[in-house]
Amino acid sequence: MPEGHTIHRLALDLDRAFAGTHPSVSSPQGRFAAGAALLDGREFLSADAWGKHLFVEFAGDAWLHVHLGLIGTFVIDDTPWAAEAPVLGQLRLRIATEQHTADLRGPMTCAVLTPPEVDAVVARLGPDPLRPDADPDRAWARISRSRKSIAELLMNQQVIAGVGNVYRCEILHRHRIAPFTTGQQLKPGSWRLIWDDLVTLLPLGVATTRIVTVPEQVEQVQAALAKGEELRLPERRSLVYKRTGQPCWRCGSRIRERAVAGRTLYWCGRCQRRH
Repeated sequence: MPEGHTIHRLALDLDRAFAGTHPSVSSPQGRFAAGAALLDGREFLSADAWGKHLFVEFAGDAWLHVHLGLIGTFVIDDTPWAAEAPVLGQLRLRIATEQHTADLRGPMTCAVLTPPEVDAVVARLGPDPLRPDADPDRAWARISRSRKSIAELLMNQQVIAGVGNVYRCEILHRHRIAPFTTGQQLKPGSWRLIWDDLVTLLPLGVATTRIVTVPEQVEQVQAALAKGEELRLPERRSLVYKRTGQPCWRCGSRIRERAVAGRTLYWCGRCQRRH
């Protein structure tokens, strides 16, 4: 499932392609035909993201709400639209102008909402580290009262919006935090380390379209961005994610795995003992 940085990058790319235009909106698959008809020809005002949720505002108080889920894709084509026929049965939504097309396939959610309905969705979500108005104390209020593990809490979008399995595994390892520490056991200082690192790392993901957590890559990307350079990393590297049985880069101990909150958690039992 795409994590929050992917959705924020998608919002930026949609704005670059469509903001200020009056695109045609259709549903070749037919499953979103009524919603597409409501948006067709309206001015595309702006796209925004909150965690893993994408919101696109159209003129007339109409909002497109998309959650990609596990298999969804939303691809923007930078070439002029040739009105080619999409594959029926696959394409839920197409947004198109003479310059660009954006094709949505396989989303978990695709709906047209009113402003109060958008507010209701956002109200159910935790703070998003990528948003300037995010309040980490709101997440801490829930974490500090919980008997669930921090590994589980980080995956709960009502606690923190936008964090997925990769960031969960990598952040906990970066700060040596035992993943099975309960929220009640977690020290406030450890929570601030987690939050501050998310605030640092997630924008690097937006800039590069990749999850960046390995220290030398983090430094490389930060240096490039400071110079105004756009950096595309050739591959994603990880500290623990999907490295079961391999040696920990810090201590050499074997990386472990266990299912937590429906996804595979990866961690180092020797390094990660901090509460």
